[in-house]
Amino acid sequence: MKHYIGIDIGGMSCKAGVVNEKGEIVFRGSCPTKANAHYSEIIKDIADLTTEVIKNAGLSLKDIQAVGMGIPGTIDSENGVIVYSNNISFKKVPVIKEFKKHIKLPVFIGNDANCAALGEVVFGSAKGLKDIVFITLGTGVGSGIILNGKIFAGKGGSGAEAGHMVIISGGDKCTCGRKGCWEAYASASALIKLTERMAKKEPLSRVAQIIKADGKASGETAFKASKEGDKLGQKIVAKYAKYVSDGIVNLVNIFRPDAVLVGGGISNQGDYFIDMLAKQADKASYGGKINPRPVIKSAGLLNDAGILGAVSLCFEETK
Repeated sequence: MKHYIGIDIGGMSCKAGVVNEKGEIVFRGSCPTKANAHYSEIIKDIADLTTEVIKNAGLSLKDIQAVGMGIPGTIDSENGVIVYSNNISFKKVPVIKEFKKHIKLPVFIGNDANCAALGEVVFGSAKGLKDIVFITLGTGVGSGIILNGKIFAGKGGSGAEAGHMVIISGGDKCTCGRKGCWEAYASASALIKLTERMAKKEPLSRVAQIIKADGKASGETAFKASKEGDKLGQKIVAKYAKYVSDGIVNLVNIFRPDAVLVGGGISNQGDYFIDMLAKQADKASYGGKINPRPVIKSAGLLNDAGILGAVSLCFEETK
């Protein structure tokens, strides 16, 4: 059976897994991403981690077909370069060349959200579909677009950043510097800020009680209160769902995909949240129910999205 390595590079940690051709993770491991270290040191750590998971899986380098890496930021996949990644402070890093100093295997790299989107098509809840939009609602809003079964990354790998389309002109400031970006309203971080802001106005609400008991608001606070029948919780969730669906409608109107997949911690709310998004998207998208309606559902790979998404690059390049 063929085996591959999937590597998920993040600002806090790097994860690696040995994956077989069925999409099963045989063995996995992780290492911290050293803050402020030179890129050569970080890549050496990743190479050491790769060697470790291969050994622990009972395999050797000759058993591995290829290595895939999912990396946040602007990725020049063709030339094997991380153009810019603010999460890891990488600029113009020749990651494939550097990695091959330690491990001489075919290596393929891509933006982490693009990889996750492709992973859903290869292994996950979009298996068999050709055109999908994938969004992840976390600290920011990540997005990946698959057209005709291939990643759409834009010129130089710098496109498909849906989180930075403006949905409210002159609105809240985004971390990118613009005002009114989708990310400033639809991220889990934005939901927490919204929850805190609205709870201060209604200190007797269930939302405020949960915040007091937990010591802080989280992405689950408003949903928990809403499910308990709290009016403020329901108001917050409805407002947040409207922000998320506004961005989804924009993407549906542009791409009209087979499906829109929602990942990240907020997607753990399941049908309770996804059904809200689907109803609003059906109502607001161009042509309403007349035009083809994409399926809107939760992403399927969950915590394995990083590793399996990275491996999906290998499947695309070596099949």
